[in-house]
Amino acid sequence: MITIFASDIHGSGERCEQLVKRFEEEGAERLVLCGDILYHGPRNGLPNFYDPKQVIKLLNAMKDKIFCVQGNCDAEIDAMVLEFPILPGYAVISEPNRDIIVTHGHIFNEANLPPMKAGDLLVHGHTHIKDLRRMANGAYILNPGSTTVPKDGDFGSYAVYDGDKITIKKLDGTPISELVL
Repeated sequence: MITIFASDIHGSGERCEQLVKRFEEEGAERLVLCGDILYHGPRNGLPNFYDPKQVIKLLNAMKDKIFCVQGNCDAEIDAMVLEFPILPGYAVISEPNRDIIVTHGHIFNEANLPPMKAGDLLVHGHTHIKDLRRMANGAYILNPGSTTVPKDGDFGSYAVYDGDKITIKKLDGTPISELVL
């Protein structure tokens, strides 16, 4: 099963539309969102093409394929307009070979790890900086970057996971980095 990991849409209708297009073109079955869906937050400037109503429309149309955790910019009102649950804190997707711990990153991150064993995968956003590597404890860390407000370049990004490999890509589909698990 192909899973797309993305984070920090921050209400950009244009970037969300690009993400949905990539989801379809990658042949993915699940979209895992690491929070900060609709609001841009007080520390970020207004994103290009800020249109949270468009984001709501695009994501609600694929609600049965979305797994989402709450970010620090997500509010209770966001959960009222989105037709899929926004899980607080962190959530675990259990697979035969690993647990995938999904969180936003403002609480749990490499400096404050949730319980993990070698082979597990911690996926988070929040920093808007792409990261993909094996940690010293044998677990893996993935930050797909930000679709909308990247702080390490001028392009949005997402990640593709197929169970054996993770590839971070630009929103145009160009691969940036890859790691075989």
